[in-house]
Amino acid sequence: MTGVESPAYVPGHGLLKGRTAVVTAAAGAGIGGATARRFLEEGARVLISDAHARRLKEYEAELAAEFEGVSALACDVTDEVQVQALFDAAVRQHGRLDIVVNNAGLGGTSDLVDMSDEQWSRVLDVTLNGTFRCTRAALRAFREGRQGDEGRHGDEGDESGRGGVIVNNASVVGWRAQAGQAHYAAAKAGVMALTRCAALEAAAFGVRVNAVSPSLAMHPHLVKVTTPELLEELTAREAFGRYAEPWEVANVIVFLASDYSSYMTGEAVSVSSQRA
Repeated sequence: MTGVESPAYVPGHGLLKGRTAVVTAAAGAGIGGATARRFLEEGARVLISDAHARRLKEYEAELAAEFEGVSALACDVTDEVQVQALFDAAVRQHGRLDIVVNNAGLGGTSDLVDMSDEQWSRVLDVTLNGTFRCTRAALRAFREGRQGDEGRHGDEGDESGRGGVIVNNASVVGWRAQAGQAHYAAAKAGVMALTRCAALEAAAFGVRVNAVSPSLAMHPHLVKVTTPELLEELTAREAFGRYAEPWEVANVIVFLASDYSSYMTGEAVSVSSQRA
């Protein structure tokens, strides 16, 4: 099957003007880094975060050379103290928090029969528990902001008085099976369930919670942890016969973070033809 060429990059249209966002696992490569860039192109202020402090600072400098309103703070999402410090910093720096993208996740390949407790627990702690910790911190910040600012309009150019948006990064393996991915699939299915439950609870204070579920978004780190044979197989399964560019997934995240999805909550949106 011959792959369809990637489309042209889509320019920003000011969809997130005046809003403040936190994006985890955003140290340059992959969906997190692409999302941070797209948010800045759409007019948001962005606090990027990652467990890899050196790569994070390098990417902050790269973005700051092109955009205003970007800052960085290292955060390990398995550490509750660091998670809380991240969200406190966002509110302290900008006076408000509007959007949170929970992108941190950890994969790996191991057949279940040979998987250790440590392998299982590590993937679950970063991918599912980390999303839980950040979602909880975000919801608390949104709830407190809502209670303290009833009737207050947003920044100039942002007058909706919204309560906040959370977008979680799930995966199509949360729906379908893949050998060697029991821990990752269980974690991502958990992220989807967490998204649905959080959405019901958060609606009471005007917050929307959704997820994206990509299949294969190519970046340098993925090549290091995945065999060429598996990458070729997964690519061939896709309807377009190619992998997604990280910015193509980021575009869907922009949509979910913007007012164009104002009535969507509790949804996991597949960014792939391989949902089942």
